[in-house]
Amino acid sequence: MSTRDRLLFLDYDNTLHRSDAYLTEQGVVASSRGVELFEFAPLLEQMLRPYPDVSIVLSTDWVGAIGFEPARDALPSVSLRERVIAATYDAAGTSVDRFSSMTRGGQVLRFVARYRVKSWLAIDDRLDGFAHCVERLVHCQPGVGLGDRDVQDMLARKLRWMFFVKGG
Repeated sequence: MSTRDRLLFLDYDNTLHRSDAYLTEQGVVASSRGVELFEFAPLLEQMLRPYPDVSIVLSTDWVGAIGFEPARDALPSVSLRERVIAATYDAAGTSVDRFSSMTRGGQVLRFVARYRVKSWLAIDDRLDGFAHCVERLVHCQPGVGLGDRDVQDMLARKLRWMFFVKGG
């Protein structure tokens, strides 16, 4: 990865769908009845369309629970899956328990520092650890996720602010 990378750190639960999720013998399921996993993935795909050079780094607990490839492949859209280049959790570097005890912002900022990332945003329902970089966070409310029109507007503004290339 180079310092020119443009990254979107993406959480799944309460972001791409309106609930938490948990692992069962049948796979990952929503914790709330009537919630379709990844219901807002088409919206994110549409919002990222003007920014083809933005890559996704998974910052979801799904990676520690089921692994990087299965977490990436859970995304219902080929175009979103193709954008995924990494995850904040690295099984070779840290135990799941130790990593899970870090703040979400700490997980993201560790990745940012390790790879010297300059252009980045995060979409997450967690605020912990983002106090010094809250302008780079698109915060989603639990039970709503990207279904909130105000959050969609904020995401659109922050995507333009961070990733718009004049004349590009």
